[in-house]
Parts: sequence; structure tokens; C-alpha cells
Amino acid sequence: MTKLRSMMARAAVLTMAVLKTSHGFYVPGVRPHEFSPGEDVPMKVNSLTSIHTQLPKDYYRLPFCRPTGGPKMASENLGEFLTGNKIQNSPYSINMLREVYCQVLCQVTLTKVEAHTLATHIKYGYHNNWIIDNLPGASVGLTGSGQHQTHYAGGFPIGFIAADTKETFLYNHVNILLEYHNPEGKEGHRVVGFAVEPMSISHEYSGGYVWDGESSEGFSKPLASCAEQQHMDRANISSFQLVRPDANIIYTYDVTWKYSETAWASRWDVYLTEDHMVPAQVHWYSITNSILVVLFLSLLVVSILVRNLRRDIAGYNAMAVLTDEEKEEEQEESGWKLVHADVFRPPSNYPMAFCIMVGSGSQIGLCAFFTICCSAVGFLSPARRGSLMTATLVFYMLCGCLAGYVSSRLYKSFRGRQWQLCTLMTATAFPGLCFLLFIFFNTILAFFRSTASVPFLDLVILAAMWCCVSIPLVFLGAYFGYKKESISFPTVTSTIARAVPEPSFFMMPLVGISLAGMVPFAAAYVELFFIMTSLWMDQFYYVFGFTLAVYSILLITCAEVTVLLCYYQLCAENHRWWWFSFFASGSTAAYTFVYSFFWFRSLEASRMLITYMLYFGYMFLICTAMFLVTGSLGALTSLWFIRKIFGTIKVD
Repeated sequence: MTKLRSMMARAAVLTMAVLKTSHGFYVPGVRPHEFSPGEDVPMKVNSLTSIHTQLPKDYYRLPFCRPTGGPKMASENLGEFLTGNKIQNSPYSINMLREVYCQVLCQVTLTKVEAHTLATHIKYGYHNNWIIDNLPGASVGLTGSGQHQTHYAGGFPIGFIAADTKETFLYNHVNILLEYHNPEGKEGHRVVGFAVEPMSISHEYSGGYVWDGESSEGFSKPLASCAEQQHMDRANISSFQLVRPDANIIYTYDVTWKYSETAWASRWDVYLTEDHMVPAQVHWYSITNSILVVLFLSLLVVSILVRNLRRDIAGYNAMAVLTDEEKEEEQEESGWKLVHADVFRPPSNYPMAFCIMVGSGSQIGLCAFFTICCSAVGFLSPARRGSLMTATLVFYMLCGCLAGYVSSRLYKSFRGRQWQLCTLMTATAFPGLCFLLFIFFNTILAFFRSTASVPFLDLVILAAMWCCVSIPLVFLGAYFGYKKESISFPTVTSTIARAVPEPSFFMMPLVGISLAGMVPFAAAYVELFFIMTSLWMDQFYYVFGFTLAVYSILLITCAEVTVLLCYYQLCAENHRWWWFSFFASGSTAAYTFVYSFFWFRSLEASRMLITYMLYFGYMFLICTAMFLVTGSLGALTSLWFIRKIFGTIKVD
């Protein structure tokens, strides 16, 4: 008992340590940069995004001010391209510690097409995403009660629609609020905070001056709508900038510098926690909910399986030592021992497909585990854009060895002969489905001129990674799998399959499969809400320590439920457990996919067909991956369990 308590204490300490890493530190995306007073602080612009359309757009597609010499792309990694980022330079001139008051940036006269395009993007709720020193711009706005409120994810809106007149207005002025910190022992200053307060102002020059938008005189002429040497305040706005054809829009900006005690290493904390908008107690509730579910299920499994199995095994082994006359006097055998000659019979339907799916699920499951672990310790921080996507691709390729090994070991135990086809399908089935769907969506996105459309060169890189790295690694794993001895089974399979008796309603396989996924889904649905919000609503997700705990609990719950249901199927003399174990555990993905339909209402999606296609198409892929992971775990756990229990009884 003392040893058990010691093990539980160690496990609790380890769990707490992992959870604490979710917000303990992060590996910065760039090294600190010290700016000297007056030094240029570059501001970059990223793609325009909208949660209502899920179609990121190029910033300079709209009639905004352009930098001298035209926009230039910033260097990006593969993960940034795949996630729709398109970072470019901007015309805004910002210098360290230099205050700017209502500086004219440019003037744009809207054509009819430009006015319609701008109004449409405002209607769909598109947001600007600006970056200074690798910090995304937070959005400063007003609440319904008039209080200032800051949102640190998702950027700031490009305009608004009046609630009463339904007219469209553009945010053509921005107050750029920057915070700096003086590190000890350093001469320069570090940027530790960046926020943008957008405003809509119908600018006019003093004295009735009309600017042509090109002469240098317009940059120095005073604006009647701006107070001299004072930062713009919402209370001083007399009229908003209406979006209409032939409107002369003057873009202006203020820059405000403020000292902050926030250190450079912790400047991302407020972004990741959204200034504690979502209390940590919510995630602890999620963990507590998951732990209670798995504890209840574990106690149920122990109380049913251990007690019943001990009784069954003792009874079966006692029968084995009786003489023939004594056996005739005993009651007829019943239960799972009766199927000993059929329980390890290969699946009668699609045995190769079973091996392919279990191998693919093992690969995805291990890839997800490595990715979540690296994120939990900070190696894949949101400060490093695209790092999560890049790491997922790399881990998936490297885990191809496991997919080939698992599928080959199973296929060899099934005495399959088409091992080349099995290995090739393991290497190409799931990634091929993903790649084809990705190409299909990428083609459509290209017609919409969305930045989510990946350039052709990056598609070639993806294809090369798949063909030259992933597929060879799968064949390498299969080579070692086929070289090993076949999986040994404790019983001999008969030539003729035993007939399966007609089950009762609750023992029907379809009923068990339908109900099995409910318990694992209940253990993970709270954290799933935050993951979905981060994935589809441009929010930062950083509590990967909690994700690791929920992921582990999900897998444990799937394994326990599947083992319990397989035991009852064997007791009902149903020896066809291979596919049952896979679908029973994998049904968790079906519940997740159904949940995604209800969650979709949170997006308040546009009526564009492409939005529905993107959301449900990619959710289908995610749930397919989840189905393979949980299904393969259930099948492998059931195989281990059934080998164990049949290895403990004496069979004639």
C-alpha cells in the first residue's frame, strides 16, 4: 500500500510539472533587438482575416496606402505559407521614442469598384493584422458602456457598419500605441507592447485646401479635424469616413510611446492569456472533468474485468484438470473460452485495410504526441509563426517508420501475401487523401485570390517531402516489420469458423460502437471547445500542458472502453472483434464531427459556399485523423488484452 501511494504521489508531481510548463516559458521566435532613440522601427502588415469567411486576403488588395517602391514580401517559412500568412512591409514611418501627431500618410480616391470591394470586406468583418518587432497588434476599442477594451488576438477591424443607417464607414486613422522597456546593461530600448486604436474620421484640410494626393504640400498642411500637437481622441471626432464612390480618403496615424516594466522575455504573456480573459480555472475544470471520467471508467473496468476474469480463468483451468467423466457431470462450458479456436482468426472483411488503418493511426497518434510535447515545453510558441505546422509535417514524416512497422507486423500475422501493396497503401492512403483535398481547396482559393492559396513551389516542396522522405521511411519500417517473427497467438485457429449466435439488442456490435465514443468525447469536450476556437477564430492557444493531459486521458479512456466492450462481445461468443474494436474506439471522432456542426454556429459564417466547404472539409480531415488514432489504439489494446486472457487458460 505504501508503494502504491508513493507511485501515485510521483505521478501527481509529474502531471503538475507538465501542466505548469504550459505557461512557464517559451522559446522566443527572434532574438531581442535594442532600438536606439530615433532608430527606425519597421512595421509589417499580414493578411487580412475574417472568421466569417475563413478566406485570408492580401492586405494591398484593398485601397490602402502603399510603401514607396511597392510592397515587398518578408521572408517566410513553409508553415507560414500553409497557414495563409503573407507578411509585407508598410508605408508607416515609426521611430523609437518619437511621438507622431495625426501624420498624413496618403490620400486615396475610391473608384466604384474599390468602394464596393472595401464595403464588402467591412461587411464580412475583415481585420488588419499588423506586426512590429514580431509582436502582433492588439486591438483597442470601446465596450457598450464606453470603457476601453483590448483584444490581443485576431487583429483590429478595417471598418464598421452603422447600426441605425446601415452605412459603411472605414477606419482611416490609427493610434499606434507602443510600449518599451530598458533592459539592464543595455543602451537601447526593447519593444514590449504593441496595440492599435482604429478610428473613422472624415478629414478636411484647414482653409479649404484640396490635396491632389501627390504633391508634397499635402503632407505638411494642417488638418482641421486634428488638434495640433495632440493625439487624436474619439471625443474630438465630428464625422466618420463614409465608404462611397469618389470619396477622398485621407489616411493618418498617431504614434504614442510609453515605458513599461514588462520584460522582453514575458511580453507575449498578455497575448497568450488574452489578459486573463479566460480564467485558468476553466482549463482546470476541463482537466478535473476528464480525470473524473477516466477514474470512474477505470474503477468500472477493474471491478468488472478483474473480478469476472479471475473467476472465469479459475473456472476454465479447474475444468481442464477434470477427467472426461467429471467434465460430463459439470455444466456445459459457456463464455469467452468457447471462441478460443476463432478469436485470433484474421478479419474476414478487408484484412489489408485493417492493417493500413491501424498503421496510419499509429503514425498520426505518435506525431500528435510529439507535437503536443514540444508545444508544451515551449519549442513551438505562437511567437514563431508557422512553427507548429512545420513541426507537425516533420514529425508526421519521421513517424512513417512506425506506420510501416505496425501494418507489416499485423499483415504478416494475417498471413497476407500482397505485402508490397499493403506497405504502399499505408504510405499513401491517408496522406494522399489529405493532399488531394488540399489541392482541391488550394485551386478554389486561388480563384478567390486568397493568401491561403499556397504557391506552386511550396506544393512541389510538400510533394517532395512526401515522396522522398515519408514513403521511403514507411517502407523502411515495413522492412523491419516483415523481418521479425510473426505475432504468436496462444491458441490454434480452427479451419472452419464458428457461427456467431444471434445477440440481444444491447450486445449488437452496432449498438456498442455507437455508444463507445460517448465516454471519451465527454472527457475531452471542454478543452475541444478552446482548440476549435483557436483553430477557426484566430485566437492564440498556448495551454499545451493541458492539451497533453487531455490527449493522454482521451487515449486511456478509449482503450478502457474498447477492452470492456470487447470482453462482453467475447462473452456473447462473438469472435469478430478486430473491426469492432477499431470502430468502437474510433466512434469518438464521429461525436467530434457532430459537435463541429453545433460549434459552426459560433462563427456566424457568411453565406459563401467556400466557407462551408473549407470548414467541413478540414473538420472531416481532422476527424478522420482522430478516427484512425483512436481506432488503432483500441484495436492494439484489444489485441494485447485478448492475447493475455487466452494465454492464461489451458485449452485442449
